[in-house]
Amino acid sequence: MPQGSTGSAKVTRGPVHHPLFARYYAKVSVGAETRMGMGGIRDRLLAGLSGRVIEIGAGNGLNFAHYPSTVAEVVALEPEALLRQLAVEAALRAEVPVDVVPGAAEALPVKSEAFDAVVLCLVLCSVRDVRRALGEVRRVLRPGGVVRFFEHGRGGGPAMTVTQRALDRTLWPPLNGGCHLAREPIAALRDAGFELGPYRRLLMPEKGPRLPTSYCVLGTAWRSPEVTEPTGSAAPTGPTAGE
Repeated sequence: MPQGSTGSAKVTRGPVHHPLFARYYAKVSVGAETRMGMGGIRDRLLAGLSGRVIEIGAGNGLNFAHYPSTVAEVVALEPEALLRQLAVEAALRAEVPVDVVPGAAEALPVKSEAFDAVVLCLVLCSVRDVRRALGEVRRVLRPGGVVRFFEHGRGGGPAMTVTQRALDRTLWPPLNGGCHLAREPIAALRDAGFELGPYRRLLMPEKGPRLPTSYCVLGTAWRSPEVTEPTGSAAPTGPTAGE
């Protein structure tokens, strides 16, 4: 297990450094917990998890308060220094053990097949290499382990897709911590060899104007076991009903 940073208030600068975006995101995300219903989304995302969990791209740690008591340990990876500092503070308030560590999604600093579950929450939009990051997710997840995901991506029809792609090629990523609008998380998970479970497409916010970031998906995927599981074993239940 990596050495965490939950015991220290000092966080060193890593290779990902977006201080202006980090401050903006920290402020907006806290408001979205109630205003946009993100608190309820986090409850659904994490319901029923147990054992050892790795959360990739933990941001300012808003998921930590929503992990159920059946979770034995969370290793929370966050590469951006200012967000990681806020995650450290959130970890100290969490009711489950949370170890906050630096590192990139494309090279997770943990052993293979070490986790029962992986949590991806608004992170695939900003990783530098989605395929490599999901390869790492597969590596660290035990056979039969679960992926819980809440991501935004392409949606809204042809006109919106054109807008999302145009923004991706110009100002959006540098202004928003490397975020991309037109990625397709469901297709990416399927292409990476995960077995898709139930998932649901959502609009955020549910009411109001449709934004390039509004098209979200919440659901479950599994790493298919390389060997036949014993009779009677059951995979974790997903957080949503399928489409």
